Amino acid sequence: MRHVLILTASYGSGHNEAARSLAAGFVARGATVTVVDHFRELVHPLFERASRHLYLTLLRRAPLAWAAAYALGDRMPSDSPLAFGMTRLGTPRLAARLAALRPDAVVTVHATPAAALSALAGEGQPVPPHTTVVTDFVAHSQWIARGIDRYCVAAEEVGHEFVARGIPRERVVVTGVPLRPEFARPMDAAAVRRRLGVRVDAPLVLVMAGSHGAVGRLPDVVRTLGRLPGPVQAIVVAGRDAALVERLQQLAAGTAIRVLGYADDIRTLMAAADVLVTKAGGMTLAEAMAADLPMVLYGSLPGQEQRNERFAARAGIALAARSRGELARQLERALSEPAILEHLRDGIRRVRRPDATARIVDAVLAQPRARS
Repeated sequence: MRHVLILTASYGSGHNEAARSLAAGFVARGATVTVVDHFRELVHPLFERASRHLYLTLLRRAPLAWAAAYALGDRMPSDSPLAFGMTRLGTPRLAARLAALRPDAVVTVHATPAAALSALAGEGQPVPPHTTVVTDFVAHSQWIARGIDRYCVAAEEVGHEFVARGIPRERVVVTGVPLRPEFARPMDAAAVRRRLGVRVDAPLVLVMAGSHGAVGRLPDVVRTLGRLPGPVQAIVVAGRDAALVERLQQLAAGTAIRVLGYADDIRTLMAAADVLVTKAGGMTLAEAMAADLPMVLYGSLPGQEQRNERFAARAGIALAARSRGELARQLERALSEPAILEHLRDGIRRVRRPDATARIVDAVLAQPRARS
């Protein structure tokens, strides 16, 4: 029986969601799996909480500072001295965990554990075959490190960018982003709407901003939806912020807008919707594509999300809005011109890979590729 070690990190929900999806995929194929949060278990729980708090604070209060850091990181290699050893955090405990577990393969779904594992390989320590799964629709220098045997990327364009940055083509596999099994199954929109208690004969807009809804611009979206002409209804998923839920419910009072807190069954909500308004998180894009759901992107954060947004616009899978006025115009277009939504669905069908988890599991469990 094969044993796979998955290294993740609790920054945003996408990395851990990818880790859980992959773990389930490996178990279904008869492998044993160990999932390790790199910062919490291999560095220190206090470091994990403090750094995650700093990350979310930057996104909320100083997004341009995060954008600058993200851009700087893309201009230097992952093992640069300018990183002040950040990519080596946790390597002693990682080496000990590898020695104790003796996994047959390692899969990383976050850039920092990928670089840490590569640092161990660079020191001559024995490292199992290493696959890194890129959870955004962009290439970034911090994902690139020596000793990575395989890069699993979200789309052909991302694969081209990794090759352009010097990765041998045979090490880049276009798999898509790993998703839960339910995203590979079709659902009947009318039946789902009846179960949710929403009208079948009126457009339904789904609104999301990730599990931390406060880092999005959900109040703007609710105000815009409340002013749209016609019988528009909406479901807004506000995430884990109770104060934000209460504020949005006040804004939505007297309208056909339903506000939810954190929601587990995103697949069902996506099946019911005609269009999704969201910021461009990598996991959200992948889930919407798997659900065949056109998007209007609004409130994307500087850094990886704005680069994801550019990918989505160029690929023809989403409309993009930079202001509330533009958001209103794009939503009116999407809801009143069926040809626009069909154009976006055509783009989605060209790009989506709802079977990404199976592709990655197959690649990892297959005969490892030799390093050059």
